[in-house]
Amino acid sequence: MRNILIFNILFITGCQYFQPKEETQEKVIAKVGDKRLLESSLQDLIPANLSIIDSSVFVEKFILDWVKKQLMIARAEEAIDFNEARIQKKVLDYQYALMVHELEKKYIDANLNDEVDDLEIEAYYQNKAENFILRQNLAKCIYFKIPSNSPNVWRFRRNLKNYPKDTTKIWEYANEHAIKAFIEDSVWVKFDEVLLETPLKDVSDKVSFLKTNSSVEVSDEDYIYFLRIFEYKLVGEIAPLEFIKESVSDIIINKRKIALKIELEKKIYEEAEQTNAFEIYSN
Repeated sequence: MRNILIFNILFITGCQYFQPKEETQEKVIAKVGDKRLLESSLQDLIPANLSIIDSSVFVEKFILDWVKKQLMIARAEEAIDFNEARIQKKVLDYQYALMVHELEKKYIDANLNDEVDDLEIEAYYQNKAENFILRQNLAKCIYFKIPSNSPNVWRFRRNLKNYPKDTTKIWEYANEHAIKAFIEDSVWVKFDEVLLETPLKDVSDKVSFLKTNSSVEVSDEDYIYFLRIFEYKLVGEIAPLEFIKESVSDIIINKRKIALKIELEKKIYEEAEQTNAFEIYSN
């Protein structure tokens, strides 16, 4: 029955694009208490590019959501003694907050300098280093996951022990045989993520592991995992700037946005003060 109703809504809505509207009594689509959902409420909501089937799904969901919302409102009215004036104040406060937000956004978009140079990032990092304490271990490393049946693994192992010598041979072998490889030895990475796909993921004391291992080889039934660790930072230490550089830049930009909000508020106040746009009465 519901599907027939929805089809009729879609059919009538579609026909209204081709036929002149006649003054008829509004058709009620759903009713909860004394609240009614009228057919006209749906006419402008259905996206034009939807098929009949998709439109039917859209309409059905809209009706069901409307019913649920009205039921929740009705139950709230029964269960809670609402102060109408207080509710209206909250609605107005929210409306005004949205208006102010849009004004601030427009001012920020027009005045924000979103370019942050390295010197500013470095200065902020040095002054606020205590705010960048690590919650996870980091490492600079290289990592390879190679099938156990790969040819000449012994040669790859030997070359890897001589790293950074013979890097060309290492990269060539990894490119041909490795299932996964990370070769950016100057980039800080989260150590847990490096170990995630290896048998080492269950190591309980990763701090001790980092302190006592620089070259690791482990295997399972299908793969051999090679890991070389060159440098590490532990939980509780200050994060290296290279790892958090983008975050520091975002913080600086956000502080600029806050400063622009304060600037706008001050500017509007001073303009109003000069034009006597407000009065403050003493008690």
